[in-house]
Amino acid sequence: MQVLLANPRGFCAGVDRAIDIVERALELFGPPIYVRHEIVHNRHVVERLRALGAVFVDELAEAPPGEAPVIFSAHGVARSVPEEAERRGLETIDATCPLVTKVHREAEVHHRRGRHVVLIGHVSHPEVVGTMGQLPEGAATLIGDAADVERLSVPEGRGLAYVTQTTLSVDDTREVVEALKRRFPAILGPQVEDICYATTNRQEAVKQAARLVDAVIVVGAANSSNSQRLREVAEREGRAAQLVADARAIDWRALEGVRSIAVTAGASAPEALVDRVVEALRERYAITLETLTTASESMVFPLPHILRETV
Repeated sequence: MQVLLANPRGFCAGVDRAIDIVERALELFGPPIYVRHEIVHNRHVVERLRALGAVFVDELAEAPPGEAPVIFSAHGVARSVPEEAERRGLETIDATCPLVTKVHREAEVHHRRGRHVVLIGHVSHPEVVGTMGQLPEGAATLIGDAADVERLSVPEGRGLAYVTQTTLSVDDTREVVEALKRRFPAILGPQVEDICYATTNRQEAVKQAARLVDAVIVVGAANSSNSQRLREVAEREGRAAQLVADARAIDWRALEGVRSIAVTAGASAPEALVDRVVEALRERYAITLETLTTASESMVFPLPHILRETV
């Protein structure tokens, strides 16, 4: 079997930073530290950090007052969350990806300038909850696809602007934006697309790899938006694709008759999980391993000031 590794894949700069924040905080403050929600959407990452002393909570109320810091996940939080933490006297560290923070600031600027904000994203995704939560209730409307554009009702006499979740399908989002511009020609959007560089690069890599193989394996969590989008991109290229949390989840029956396969990973999936998938393939087939590289990445985000100053 030919195994084609799509590159870029796996961890992005925002995920690297978020994990580094938890690890540094554990080193500097000692366990336990508290993390609101999964720091990134990957069970293996969460379990490793839990073993080091991180305590994952659903809400701030579960974090006791004291010196142990509370870390906000890479997906970002609504304004009400740090406000609640301040009222309770909790020490907080924000691990929100800077590219998500960029979307927050864009939405705030549009709101201050009197525009109604349209957010393109997935209902209930933590990033969407955080972005909607930057604005007063009713100041933003969430849409998910081009069909939603036709049903969209916006306040009369106000300008209109859109922002997007950072982990969407590039192709799907392009369709939604085009629909918005057809219906609302004066709508304003970001000067640089909100979909993050890592999401874009990984989708392009799997798109090109899928055209060269019979099937695709995407390593990532089921609740990871960017991992789900990679699976969808491969399927749009006409390839059978499966999203697996790790090598144990591979559907081997689906690979019967397959002679070439591409392997990629979502932005929150560790490279070790990709290695295990390749090893599992090697145990069953005589494989040839190649890499298809479609972009190079050098993005690095600095740690929050509190960690840099303490170091």
